[in-house]
Amino acid sequence: MDLRSDYPFWLLDKGIIHSYPSLQHDIKTDVVIMGAGISGALTAWYLCHAGFKTLIVDKRHVGMGSTAASTALLQYEIDTPLGELIGKRGEQDAVRSYLLCLKAITDLEEICGNWEETAFTRRPSLQYASYKKDVSLLQKEYKLRKQYGIAVNYLDKAALSNKFGFEKEAAILSRDAAEVKAYSLTHALLHRSRPMGLEIYDHTKISNFSENRNGVELLTESGKKIKARKLVIACGYESARYIPQKIQSLQSTYAIISEPATSNHHWHQNALIWETARPYLYLRTTDDNRILIGGKDDDFSDPQKRDKALPVKAKALEAAFKKLFPHIPFRIDFKWAGIFASTKDGLPYIGNLPGKPHTYFALGLGGNGITFSILAAQIITRLALGLHDDDARLFGFNR
Repeated sequence: MDLRSDYPFWLLDKGIIHSYPSLQHDIKTDVVIMGAGISGALTAWYLCHAGFKTLIVDKRHVGMGSTAASTALLQYEIDTPLGELIGKRGEQDAVRSYLLCLKAITDLEEICGNWEETAFTRRPSLQYASYKKDVSLLQKEYKLRKQYGIAVNYLDKAALSNKFGFEKEAAILSRDAAEVKAYSLTHALLHRSRPMGLEIYDHTKISNFSENRNGVELLTESGKKIKARKLVIACGYESARYIPQKIQSLQSTYAIISEPATSNHHWHQNALIWETARPYLYLRTTDDNRILIGGKDDDFSDPQKRDKALPVKAKALEAAFKKLFPHIPFRIDFKWAGIFASTKDGLPYIGNLPGKPHTYFALGLGGNGITFSILAAQIITRLALGLHDDDARLFGFNR
């Protein structure tokens, strides 16, 4: 699957940070992970810390799929608003999902520690009402989040204008969000897992795999065998081929990034910014004083059609930014496009398929891909240890 256009900023910025050989021999391990993007890397990190002998393979170079195109906004907010999610999943499950995503941001902060290359930075997050009709939705969301202990403030039109300098009817300002470099983080996780025994193989495509009583056996395209007790499929949007039911809808999404500015302050605390409209516009800053804008999604995933649309979409994203912030200079430096997947309730899919006890899926689908991937890594590690996990049910395939 063609997951992205050719020139995502993060890949051009950092290039190939680390490269690894392809698998050239048969091998046995405790756990094998298919997919060396951010989801696979986080899962490998947790499994190695739990003492599993772990191996990770990817048909590309590490992080070269969707991870290289990720805009990496770290938010607890799920694409489905809390009030709507309560209607879909019930109050207990919906609130638990939001609180787990909130905790995931702190968990990732602890992992990154002093890894300067990941550029993990705490930020607030602002969601504004795109239209007057959305104000009542924001008011309901604010009250619900406040009720369950989430740190939020409600901004009316005057307060929003005063803090952020643009005119919208209302917004929710959340204290807890962050930004990170997903591509650099992926490489950091894998590189720092190697002393714990992680084996990493690039350009190793799996042509077939099967389960047996004792575990799984995988066959690479070059004919090498991998035997393992457990398999984790972390191939992102490409994982759908291994799942009998439809779990995702694919769209195309677009992003642009500005030239670096002389100032490191663009708006209130350089908050992450997004809106209530669907598809939504979103903004963030970078550690080298750039402004990143994404959105303008299309309901198709054809790569040729997507890449052809990119120049027009880039101009539309720039125009949307200038409408919000006409006083902030913005000149496009890079633009790119990629595949984006959504689910029926906005939640990821994590865990086993029925009848496949040795195969786990770590699918951080949706706008919260990285925070979902942290949850997947934690849940799968506990399940692999033979521990019961109450949260696994929230993201299972039978929902």
